[in-house]
Amino acid sequence: MRSTYMTSAIIAVAVLLWLSSGLLREPRPELPQTIIERNNIVSSQQSDRAPTRVRARVIHAKDTNRTITIRGQTQNKRTVVTRAQVPGTLMSRPVERGDIVQKGDLLCRLSEDDRPALLAEARDTVAQAEIEYEGSQRLSREGLQSETAIAQAKTRLTSAKARLMQTRLNSQRTRISAPFDGVVEDIHVNEGDYITPGTGCATVVDLDPMLVTGRVPEKLVDRFKPGGPATARLSTGVEVTGAITFVGRLSDPATRTYAFEVQIDNPDSRIPSGVTATIEVPTGRVTAQQVPPSVLALNDDGQLGVRAVDDDGVVEFHIIDVVNEDDYGAWVTGLPEVATIITVGQELVVHGEVVDVVLTEPLDTPSAERTSIGAL
Repeated sequence: MRSTYMTSAIIAVAVLLWLSSGLLREPRPELPQTIIERNNIVSSQQSDRAPTRVRARVIHAKDTNRTITIRGQTQNKRTVVTRAQVPGTLMSRPVERGDIVQKGDLLCRLSEDDRPALLAEARDTVAQAEIEYEGSQRLSREGLQSETAIAQAKTRLTSAKARLMQTRLNSQRTRISAPFDGVVEDIHVNEGDYITPGTGCATVVDLDPMLVTGRVPEKLVDRFKPGGPATARLSTGVEVTGAITFVGRLSDPATRTYAFEVQIDNPDSRIPSGVTATIEVPTGRVTAQQVPPSVLALNDDGQLGVRAVDDDGVVEFHIIDVVNEDDYGAWVTGLPEVATIITVGQELVVHGEVVDVVLTEPLDTPSAERTSIGAL
């Protein structure tokens, strides 16, 4: 029994010593919770090792356009559904969908029915009313006709002329013509259909000139001026130039944006309406540098910038503003006039770190001036 008690006591003492050892151990250091804390730890660790080697390139500021890019679409200037003004049977429709028409071309011709007879009757009525009015004037000069009779004869003549004009117009309205040069987009009736006033004949759209429309944010609307140049790159790959013809003065309550229009030439009607477009509007000249998209980075506050090095090889983070883009990179402001930007290894270094810089040759890029493919 005594041996059993001794064994239990030894086990209990061992357990107590094991549990108390955790209390005497030094507390585990807390891990950094923010990007700034981690960067500080990395900086302190890097001071104990060799500088990180990065590649950099020297870039110079150039004069370029500050450009605003807006998404929009093409939109034809006019769309008209030609409609009948008199009743009748459709006798002829010489156009089909997609036909190009000139102003005044025949779209639909209605039956004349009794209109020629009514027109002849109206002419005879006018002739009779003229004879009666002239006769009443002769009698009036001889003192044989009252002023009332003369006024009545004049009223009958005026009414006859008005009826003649109405009958002549109704005869002309049997021809429905194109209101302007354009393209027949849709057909609404076929030969043999009976048409009542208001029935559509054909839809004609005007595609020249074409409009490119978009909406500009309220903070940029004061930079859009009617008459200013604009370039539109269509989703079809076509690039066109034109002038701003309209800038709205009433904002959309939901989006707080303003409508604007750019007018472009479309003589052969090859640009359809409703094509998505990227509209670029130059809003002035600015001194900027061209950088490849791969060097753009975000700081801890989510601001866009570029990492560069000074003359002592110390990393600097410059907050930049993108003013233009092209096929060779982005044009930005916010860098020194002559800057040494890190092109390889920028993701491995932080602001304030001393690095080993290997300079590379600058890329041959075209002038900052953008050239368009040309206006249509």
